Amino acid sequence: MTKKQIFYLGLFASIITLSSGFRPFSVELFPWFHVFEKHGIYTVPTEVEVEQKFFDVPFTGKTFVGFQQNLAARESHCKYNKVNTLGYLGKYQFGSETLESLGINDEEKFLRSRKLQEKAFLANLSRNKWELRKEIAKYDGKTIKGIEITESGILAAAHLGGAGSVKRFLKTNGNRKFKDGYGTSITEYLREFAGYDTSSIEANKRAKAKHYSIN
Repeated sequence: MTKKQIFYLGLFASIITLSSGFRPFSVELFPWFHVFEKHGIYTVPTEVEVEQKFFDVPFTGKTFVGFQQNLAARESHCKYNKVNTLGYLGKYQFGSETLESLGINDEEKFLRSRKLQEKAFLANLSRNKWELRKEIAKYDGKTIKGIEITESGILAAAHLGGAGSVKRFLKTNGNRKFKDGYGTSITEYLREFAGYDTSSIEANKRAKAKHYSIN
């Protein structure tokens, strides 16, 4: 046997020895992880598929924070610097007259200040809650035109169309409806924002943005 043959025989033996020390890879497939190769879509499991519930994701649910953020998402996609084509400003889309009633006269400063916008939102809710206090007491829990009337729904609708529009809708049993410049009706807000906890908002006829502190 030549040296060359001995070399290759030894190399082959070494490979056999080394490979015998490794276990082959095994692939474990989970039925709840779905891959759709044609479209590049991947989905995560549902609670039913894995028989497990997850609680590590914060949910705002029907809390006031949920009300606040969902309303902001509806108004501006939560963009503090947004000015729409009708001139409404900020995260909650305030008009100039409403801002003036809340003690805010500098619109540029308003757009630059996140804290000021949050203060204005709270102050406006307080004013609307005072203006609609009788309607809230009278209609909360009732159903009009298939819509369950709640305090949070009334406040959201007032944010969209003003307290007067909500009063007219309730007084006429839903026959007088208000729509904003983009065609959004207060009935949408009454329905969409029903059942949130807005009990922390105190009714205040003279509420101003400066009366609130935001951390």
